[in-house]
Amino acid sequence: MKYYIIAGEASGDLHGSNLIKGLKQADPDASFRVWGGDLMEMEAGSLVRHYRDTALIGFLEVVTHLNKILSNLALCKKDIADFNPDVVILIDYPGFNFKIASFARKRGFKVFYYISPKVWAWKESRIKNIKRDVDLLFIIFPFEIEYFRKRGIKAIYNGNPLMDSISSHPFNEITREEFLNRYNLPDKPYIALLAGSRKGEIEYMMPRLIEVEKRLPQYRFILAAAPSMEISFYEKFLEGSSIRVIKGDTYSILKHAHS
Repeated sequence: MKYYIIAGEASGDLHGSNLIKGLKQADPDASFRVWGGDLMEMEAGSLVRHYRDTALIGFLEVVTHLNKILSNLALCKKDIADFNPDVVILIDYPGFNFKIASFARKRGFKVFYYISPKVWAWKESRIKNIKRDVDLLFIIFPFEIEYFRKRGIKAIYNGNPLMDSISSHPFNEITREEFLNRYNLPDKPYIALLAGSRKGEIEYMMPRLIEVEKRLPQYRFILAAAPSMEISFYEKFLEGSSIRVIKGDTYSILKHAHS
């Protein structure tokens, strides 16, 4: 079968890569076209567009990048039509993916939504889009089963894929002492920081995280860099700050942070 898979941020890239692994095991002849990140590219073998080039936050950023958004949508629609997949699989990222779902449905493609947007928390009106444009909805929280059932949508729940990602991650084998030695860190409590995976999120969050650091001088702070961002991107925010930025070891950073 031919699968077209779209994820728009780091978490979607992680889950998308694991999904591709599973699909390849179940369907050895599978072929893929993907929008995502480095992890999905590694599994699929190629990438149409990286999420760092598509993800935007906030009304102002959307307005100022409207041409870019429309260009990405047009490219995605044409690429789907050219690839002619057996199924389009959408991973969260509702602002973009609901538009693609509508297009794909009108063109007669099957549409699966893997990791439903959190419509129970934000923009519940999008329920109508799911009913109209999605053939199968896959959810990650048990309470969502009843939530969607009451709204006339059959949702499939097979657990949370994040648990599989965590259980298979090598951080489980690393002690605190080994972690500290790896990065030459002092043996004192630290607080883990996450600033998001998108450029706009990080630019918004960094000044606020630095303010938190100033208010809690008794702690060290370690920031887990987003997979799509180079450490140099964070450095312009860190003058006069002792926040340490580490890339590629997020789970270990979280595991050994002060509780």
